[in-house]
Amino acid sequence: MSEKYDVIVIGSGPAGYVAAIRCAQLGLKTACVEKWRDAKGRGINGGTCLNVGCIPSKALLESSHRFTVATRDLAAHGIETGAPGLNIARMMDRKNKIIQKLNGGISGLFKANGITALFGTGTLLPDRQVVVVDAQGEKTTYPAEHIILASGSVPIDIPVAATDGEGIVDSSGALEFPQVPQRLGIIGAGVIGLELGSVWSRLGADVVIIEALADFLPAMDQDISREASKIFRKQGLDIRLNCTVTSAQVQDKKRGKKPRQVELQYRDGTDSDHTELFDKVIVSVGRKPYSHGLLASDCGVEQDERGRVQVDDQCATTVPGVWAIGDLVRGPMLAHKGSEEGVMVAERIAGQHTQLNYDLIPDVIYTHPEIAAVGKTEQQLTADGTDHRTGTFPFAAIGRALTAGEGEGLVKVLTDARSDALLGVHAIGPAAAELVQQGAIAMEFGATAEDLGMMTFAHPTFSEALHEAALAAHGHAIHSLNKPPKKPT
Repeated sequence: MSEKYDVIVIGSGPAGYVAAIRCAQLGLKTACVEKWRDAKGRGINGGTCLNVGCIPSKALLESSHRFTVATRDLAAHGIETGAPGLNIARMMDRKNKIIQKLNGGISGLFKANGITALFGTGTLLPDRQVVVVDAQGEKTTYPAEHIILASGSVPIDIPVAATDGEGIVDSSGALEFPQVPQRLGIIGAGVIGLELGSVWSRLGADVVIIEALADFLPAMDQDISREASKIFRKQGLDIRLNCTVTSAQVQDKKRGKKPRQVELQYRDGTDSDHTELFDKVIVSVGRKPYSHGLLASDCGVEQDERGRVQVDDQCATTVPGVWAIGDLVRGPMLAHKGSEEGVMVAERIAGQHTQLNYDLIPDVIYTHPEIAAVGKTEQQLTADGTDHRTGTFPFAAIGRALTAGEGEGLVKVLTDARSDALLGVHAIGPAAAELVQQGAIAMEFGATAEDLGMMTFAHPTFSEALHEAALAAHGHAIHSLNKPPKKPT
């Protein structure tokens, strides 16, 4: 038996590495197990989010947006340039350097906090033990007082469009294209599909998104999803709803012909069959918890029918001393949700009574414009029978947005019709994530729409859209016509 730890964390993504750092800050002897390795075979931390998810996708979103600004927007500002070139290899190199820098940052934080990095595949055994198998196949077993499972998630595969890493890829492969596909098919119009579609569409690809659901972004507030659909279609994304993919096959290579294409077949809502040819197809139909090899059959930890580890509101599993956080458990698969669960569990282990407020976790789609939300949607309030008021305000009436050339979109505020408590804040437009975060702070402290309306917001700023939306909930918006506020029933 090897050295004993107070806490062993399995997984070093946003949930795991944050949990490890907070445990160490609280004086707990901590180790973190990670199986991820770079192209040179070296163990690296950060998990999916840092290495093939949140960070690289945002790097490419930023680069592709700047390319769009250079090609389409600068002239309106009186800036004249030659036709910009596109160097995909340099763009990918920039993305990779950002990843490497953040990899090193986590390693530095582990070292500074005295955390032991164990590189290999970790498996939970009975009696709070973890066996780690390194790259050479050597097994070492470590006991611990507490174990935190944070192994994350992986893309969902669909049999009708099996990925081959070349013509048909998952979200990770879509971040590594060596050149811009002339025609790109995307299966799934969710967060990942829209973000990846935005990247390659801005860089010149003809993008078609096939979505099985009849409604676009159904989890978002309907006013926001309708506005998003209008904006994205205007940008050139061909979004086809209520369409089910029946087959996706890479064509056989023929001598003297151009590189192989992917033949994708789908059935629309009228039961009509269609066939499309694409240079690449991205499968982005969601993610599922990754627990392969994580749990020994006799470890005692229970999972549900979707493969999620069962936990209570404090992320404790059915086995005392074993916890699970992040994408491995119930709730939205969001990096910041996993990080805050990691902090909560670390502090619970240390004897504190920390509790995460799951009702106020912001959700963001990093398209351009951004889409963000916190709290309830109007359709949820209606279904719950909650008497509510709404206030909306368009960015087209915000001076800062117009000067930035960002006049599309809106902010929407939902309040309780009797108490005026903020129940939801939703936005699509410039700095939407930051505005919704302001709403989340206000909601956490029990603010009302009237409270927001009475605050002084700097002018000219994007935040004025939130201020005006809060005023609009009472029919007091200054820079737009007001609808009479709904009276409580």
